[in-house]
Amino acid sequence: MPSAIEDYAFLGDLQSGALVGRDGSVDWLCLPRFDSPACFSALLHDKSAGRWLLAPASGGPATRRRYRDDTLILESEWHTAEGSVRIVDCMPLRGEASDLVRLVEGISGRVTMRMDLRLRPDYGRIIPWVNRTGGGLRAVAGPDAFWLHTPVAVYGENMATKAEFTVEAGQQVPFVLTHKPSHLASRAKPVDAIAAIEDTERFWRAWMGRCTYQGQWQQAVRRSLVTLKGLTYQPTGGILAAATTSLPEQLGGSRNWDYRFCWLRDATFTLQALVGTGYLEEASAWREWLLRAVAGNPADLQIMYGLDGTWRLPEYSLDWLSGYEGSSPVLVGNEAAGQFQLDVWGEVLECFYVAREAGLPANDPAWNVQLALLDFLEGNWREPDSSLWEVRGEPRHFVHSKVMAWAGVDRAVRSVLHHGRWGPVDRWEELRDRIHAEVCEKGFDAERNTFTQFYGSKGLDAALLLLPRIGFLPWEDPRVRGTVDAVRRELSEEGFLLRYRPEADGGVDGLPGDEATFLVCTFWLADALHGTGRRREARELFERLLDLRNDVGLLSEEYDPRTGRHLGNTPQAFSMVGLVNTALWLSGTADITSVDGCGPGHAVDAESLGRRTARVRP
Repeated sequence: MPSAIEDYAFLGDLQSGALVGRDGSVDWLCLPRFDSPACFSALLHDKSAGRWLLAPASGGPATRRRYRDDTLILESEWHTAEGSVRIVDCMPLRGEASDLVRLVEGISGRVTMRMDLRLRPDYGRIIPWVNRTGGGLRAVAGPDAFWLHTPVAVYGENMATKAEFTVEAGQQVPFVLTHKPSHLASRAKPVDAIAAIEDTERFWRAWMGRCTYQGQWQQAVRRSLVTLKGLTYQPTGGILAAATTSLPEQLGGSRNWDYRFCWLRDATFTLQALVGTGYLEEASAWREWLLRAVAGNPADLQIMYGLDGTWRLPEYSLDWLSGYEGSSPVLVGNEAAGQFQLDVWGEVLECFYVAREAGLPANDPAWNVQLALLDFLEGNWREPDSSLWEVRGEPRHFVHSKVMAWAGVDRAVRSVLHHGRWGPVDRWEELRDRIHAEVCEKGFDAERNTFTQFYGSKGLDAALLLLPRIGFLPWEDPRVRGTVDAVRRELSEEGFLLRYRPEADGGVDGLPGDEATFLVCTFWLADALHGTGRRREARELFERLLDLRNDVGLLSEEYDPRTGRHLGNTPQAFSMVGLVNTALWLSGTADITSVDGCGPGHAVDAESLGRRTARVRP
């Protein structure tokens, strides 16, 4: 039985990641990359699908856990009748091989420990061939080779590798699991566990030393930034949505998706968080990943890509896994990659504009890509789509999607008028105004004084909270306040927000079952309350969100206020980014609004109008 989602801590080496439960069991690990098949999949089944348990023989959850300062080095302590023991877990930055280091440290007394290692490559399907070696064992299965290095004597039992030993006060007992591709592995040289932990700590201390955030909630923001960095695939600069697949949005339900990819919808929010806290190098790498990923025919733009910009992400089921707490199917890949989501064209154009405003170096090839995206947007903005929430029902004219189309054109106008880019600005201004007028006419319910989820809908969408943040309307516009109030009233579950109500308008998303409240949407609500002048309420809601973090400061995708459980994939970058951006705004450190002004033809001064003809390419 896996642990509760909120009981997992995250380890990472900027290429892959592991989840460690309070019971000392590593229940999820994909090697060599975040999106590789897992060698520990107990998270989605039970221990027979692979895990690495290291804990006192008496069992039970750790008495206390913490990350060592601003790092991804986890320290778990148990206080037992025999004495006290600490396990230090980390994934050192990648060298020639991938390593997971576990160091047992005696604190007091004499504690009996046990280890249970079950390597199961290919998501628990394969039992590897295991041989003893000097100082441990070697396991091989197809493309994967593993070594366990430890001074402790190990033995095999029921297709598992086990050990029992004692640790006394002041004693340190290392375990190092190493992975290399089997065709490259004559023998893996083990890392020194203590030195690897020290090197890892130095890396994270140096990285956090670049943080410029000086506002309130320092600890929460710093932990979120470390997690966001940990979800970064260093070779390409891509940032994952989450480290896991198929953790359910409803226990026992079928809303289980693979999130080990890079979503374009997250790009602007992530860039704002990185730029706002001083991480321009990471912001630049993310922008460059984005530019490479979207290069090609604008009509082929996808909502998500693989870590290296891979297009094809076929979705299939791992039928041999029962799913987290019986939530099936367990899915690999994501079929939503093939959906038409109009908002992503606007998201990409917005992201490049935010980078330009932040002072990242101009990039002429990037502008050429943007021109191609604008041409596509101009010819296709009237098409229905599947929205940023990737609904699998009938395409609709989603209001947020149309607003993002507006934002993409608006940013093009601004790039010409204020940043020296060239383009047909008169035509773009006319298009921008036309989209704006249509949304206000067809996407607004005057009787209820609120924008709606899609044209003609009676339902609402938490993404409507972003309209003033994008600059579509000013915060003081009565339609904005009416929309904020309506979303808060109709999508709230004990103060936290649903993305939308799946049953609204006859079942808009085409899927069975329900889902819990979506954490980033509730951060957006805090932003909206702040923007509409209700600053005390905004801070109170933000503090409630901070209280949802687990014992080591992590958030998953969703939260069920009825049960107090985290749901969805974890740790969730969108949730952690939401925390950072809301802290930036509520603390007065930065303005999360993308642009000043609002509405058709806004923020165009006379001097700019006089110059714009010179900036239009012949």
